[in-house]
Amino acid sequence: MTDGADAVEHLLELFGLLAGDAGSERLAAVLPAARAAGLPDAELDRIARATGWALRIRRTLTAHRRREAELEALFDTANDLAGARDPDAVLRSIVRRARLLLGADTAYLSMNDAGERGTYMRVTDGSVSALFQQVRLGMGEGLGGLVAQTAQPYVTADYFADDRFDHTGPIDAAVRDEGLVAILGVPLKLDRRVIGVLYAANRSPRRFPPDEVALLSSLADHAAIALDTANLLEGTRAAGEVIRAHNEALRRAEEAHDRLTDLVLRGADVPEVAAAVAEVLGGGLGVLDSDGAELARIGTAPAPAPRAAVHASRAGGRAVPREGAWVCAVLAGRELLGSLTLTDRPDLGDADRRLFERAGVVTALLLLLRRTVAEAENKVRGELINDLLTSADLDPVALRARARRIGVELAAPHVVLVADGPRDRLLPAAAHHASGCRGLAGAHGEHVVLVLPGTDPACSARDAARVLGKAVGALVTVGSGGPAGGPGQVAAAHAEAVRCVRALLRLDRRGTGGTLADLGFVGVLLGDRADVAGYVRSTLGPLLDYDASRGTELVRTVTAYFACGANLSRAKDELHVHVNTVVQRLDRVGSLLGEDWQSPERVLEVQLALKLMKVLG
Repeated sequence: MTDGADAVEHLLELFGLLAGDAGSERLAAVLPAARAAGLPDAELDRIARATGWALRIRRTLTAHRRREAELEALFDTANDLAGARDPDAVLRSIVRRARLLLGADTAYLSMNDAGERGTYMRVTDGSVSALFQQVRLGMGEGLGGLVAQTAQPYVTADYFADDRFDHTGPIDAAVRDEGLVAILGVPLKLDRRVIGVLYAANRSPRRFPPDEVALLSSLADHAAIALDTANLLEGTRAAGEVIRAHNEALRRAEEAHDRLTDLVLRGADVPEVAAAVAEVLGGGLGVLDSDGAELARIGTAPAPAPRAAVHASRAGGRAVPREGAWVCAVLAGRELLGSLTLTDRPDLGDADRRLFERAGVVTALLLLLRRTVAEAENKVRGELINDLLTSADLDPVALRARARRIGVELAAPHVVLVADGPRDRLLPAAAHHASGCRGLAGAHGEHVVLVLPGTDPACSARDAARVLGKAVGALVTVGSGGPAGGPGQVAAAHAEAVRCVRALLRLDRRGTGGTLADLGFVGVLLGDRADVAGYVRSTLGPLLDYDASRGTELVRTVTAYFACGANLSRAKDELHVHVNTVVQRLDRVGSLLGEDWQSPERVLEVQLALKLMKVLG
């Protein structure tokens, strides 16, 4: 078997391992096996690159599965909540899901005493210590007591080495008996009251990142709602009429929550969910993002963001009244994602108020899902841009196929834009703009790069400078290159756009967009594909047309005028005409080129055009 065939066999082995969902260790073992088989260095290099791509695909698939598992667990928890009758069963389910989603060694939930003297263990999953399962914490004692006292999440990578906590003998003994090292705890809250703490813990040092803190906080919110719902059910059994009223309210809440959850699972957008909430509650609804921008509006007039009410709802965890309306903060843990404003229902009852608050939870899930999808898509688009600009040896067919999977057709002409501005705000704004144009955006080097479909780079640059500048609230300068007729031409168009944006910045033209052609002779000097004839035409076109249609000699007159150092007497001798004729011709030139044609900047451009015209013949 030839070396080339051997290499193909190893590459096919990589594909087979990926198809079989093999682990990273088995993928990484292909290259050493090829090296042991004695393949040439060139073939080994190909297999090494293929192995790197296979490992990247494996990591991407793993991340996507984790996201899907998290969202599925949250949706399952929401469905359990809609039909909750046994609070202990729901709490056990939430604790079990917390352990699985965070990949923790153990998860547990403690409840506060009625007198708020401390907190006791209620549910555990993965615990092996009887001492730990019976531990009680006083307010402020240990990590859990501090969470219960302050109503804030706390996390530690090494509990026994962390001096922020009050280490009491019984608590430390229980934690040591369980063998726990890293602990994350988040509060369960109803209104402003902490009713318990939800934990995830490991038996080895570990750092819990912010997204895991937010996920555990969302599960804690569901646990609090489950307990609250169970308490409501128990309260309704006290009297017949009250029972019937509450059962009807809960039925409506369950149906509404199921309906909203079904909308999210079917991929509905924010306006569809808002319309369903407005219909169920019989009022108008406005949905704003965290910056106060409108996401949806159903049956109500546009209104500014109710910031004070949003902050009050965020602090209390409940919907709050505001000038005849109700406002509910949309939260993921402590992160503010937006707000809901319900109008035309000033008499909102307790059951409908809770339904309104549940709508906030569903909206948070929808916004988190949309953000996760957008982040994944933006990452793919950014990686594609980097490959287009830096990997000259990549297959153009493969690049076009990758682009087509995210809705971008690289076979069509595209312009390449390079934007300069506040990068932290510019990159998401550029990604949004490119997505709306069915293009690409990403960071490359010191700038943000956009690849947009089109054949007019100047118009695209001006539009991008205006749109992005408005989005980030600052001046954005955009240089443009192209159009590029395929993946292979994108890098050249990008280099042209980089030169253009640097020239715009050096010429103090911040906040504008353009091409090298828009920079006059500066663009001619900087461009790789300088359009000399086009520059001559754009500068002297009115004179050329006038001479051609009337048989005059305006171009010859201007040439002689400059050759004589702008001296009228010498110019009339050179032209063999009266000095008044020279003056009249120059007046005509001024009317055609503009009264400022003899300003220093215009003189330089006109003289350069005259010399280039002479070279072109």
